[in-house]
Amino acid sequence: MEATADKRTDWDEMEDSELVIRAQAGEREAFGELVRRHRAKVYGYARAITQESYLAEDIVQDALMRAFLHLSKLVDAGRFLPWMQRIVRNQAYTRLKARPTLQEQTFTELEGGGRLSGQEDGEWNDLDRILFRLNRTANEAAASANAPEEKLLQKETLHTLTDIIRCLKPRERMIFESHFFDQLSPQEIAKLFQLSSANVYQIISRSRKKVIQEKIRVTVDSYMKTRRDMGIMSKRILDYDKEFHETGTWTTAADVIYKMLQYTDRKLSLPMVMGLTGHAFRINIVPKSVHIAGPTGYNFSEVLPRGLHNIGFHAKVIDGMSPNIGENSNLLDPSLTGKDAMGKRSIHRELPRALDLIHRSLDQGIPVLAWDLFFPEFGTVYGYDDETRLLYAEECGKVETLPFDHLGRSVLEEIFVLAIDGKVDLTLNQQLRLALESAIEHYEGRESAIPANCVKGLAAYDAWLEALEGSAIEPNGHAYNIAVLRDARYYGAEFFKELKQAWPLEEKSEELTRHFDEASALYQGMHEKLDELHRLFPFPQGGQPNDSLTAREARGLVEGIKPLESQALECMKEILALIGD
Repeated sequence: MEATADKRTDWDEMEDSELVIRAQAGEREAFGELVRRHRAKVYGYARAITQESYLAEDIVQDALMRAFLHLSKLVDAGRFLPWMQRIVRNQAYTRLKARPTLQEQTFTELEGGGRLSGQEDGEWNDLDRILFRLNRTANEAAASANAPEEKLLQKETLHTLTDIIRCLKPRERMIFESHFFDQLSPQEIAKLFQLSSANVYQIISRSRKKVIQEKIRVTVDSYMKTRRDMGIMSKRILDYDKEFHETGTWTTAADVIYKMLQYTDRKLSLPMVMGLTGHAFRINIVPKSVHIAGPTGYNFSEVLPRGLHNIGFHAKVIDGMSPNIGENSNLLDPSLTGKDAMGKRSIHRELPRALDLIHRSLDQGIPVLAWDLFFPEFGTVYGYDDETRLLYAEECGKVETLPFDHLGRSVLEEIFVLAIDGKVDLTLNQQLRLALESAIEHYEGRESAIPANCVKGLAAYDAWLEALEGSAIEPNGHAYNIAVLRDARYYGAEFFKELKQAWPLEEKSEELTRHFDEASALYQGMHEKLDELHRLFPFPQGGQPNDSLTAREARGLVEGIKPLESQALECMKEILALIGD
């Protein structure tokens, strides 16, 4: 501790010029001393220009980052403060000129007035926010005190900031910094480096992707370090009975929710889960091909928390889904679906948040629902090991470990994680009313159109019939749609049977009982017709849906199912009217 105190005194006694020279030579502590010494002055300067404390703070963060990255350009080492003030002034005037659109931007201002745009904008803005928080933490520590641990925090933070950029090759870094920190246009950079503008755009785009990936990696490492420093680095694997290794329904979202509920005080049967979440009544069809993605062609963030709420729980989600429908993984080369392929894909931008939600839920003793762990279905994450960075998961009967950073790197490169996040006190009457309202919305096509090319509810039957006439159906996906729908309607019939038995005697009436029986019979009738379709088009083989004779037979069966669905919809409305508010 005595040596540390002496070294701190040495910094205090140095002139700015000596600190600048040492910082230019790579001594981060020297730059940290410059920041501690002058941060309040440059903040006051920025505040005087902007008249807004938040904007001034934001500008200071930007200026400090630029100064740190470009300190080598300061020729006169004794003029550090005027140099910093010039950076602050330029940034302040740039911000004020660009307002209000850039009012909330953080210190790299990547788009630089809209010079370069693309699909990664949202991801990059997130990078800005991450760096902003890191840099603010360091500077606040430096400004508030001189304790050794705060100096260490500052040193580690600055090291993190530079390490993120160091993932780039030398020429990439120079071009990257020229565009994003010096705000040169691609055309200006092309002249400077004697490259074509197209080549500069390619290098900038490639560099952005690299830095985004490095940011995610650093964020995960920092998150894990924080857990370890707080003494919560651990291993938590919930008891996951062998019976859970079996999948009870083709609707894997409902299957996982059923398993999650077994770890709570509100255990329900699978038919009740299927019915109350609305999955027993869903139909989503992708026109023309009847793509395999149809059964999961809905807005996860809307449908799944709503279904869980109908049961009596709040949900928290991390949504890193793509708006597009991906390829049928069953038809891909196996080399594209294994662990080696996952390791070659990009780390998902939502990985840090997803890991945090998984940790918190498992630490409370409840597994989480996750999408596309090993293939595009819903699975259960029931354990983690921080030391080996492995998740313990089950998806469609496949029980295996998954490296932390492989989450979101499966075939579709998507992340969706849902955890139970508190209770809602509901009676069975209230649960049924909510479930029927959501089912009716789905049937009538009032659900959000995500994905946009997926047809939902009763209208899906017309899209299906058109597909059977078009000879462009993909057999494997078509057979999967039938298998899921057939299974769902079976559980729809069972749901109303269980409702009849579970309904409170004081609320039961002959008319309500009759409607429960009617609804159960309608869904049983649908199940029987879908069973015939399942025999025509077995999964995974798929049968011959594009054969004219087979397609004609299939159309007859589909045309027979749609009226039953319409009758079931009317029956639901009558039940809803009977159970009241």
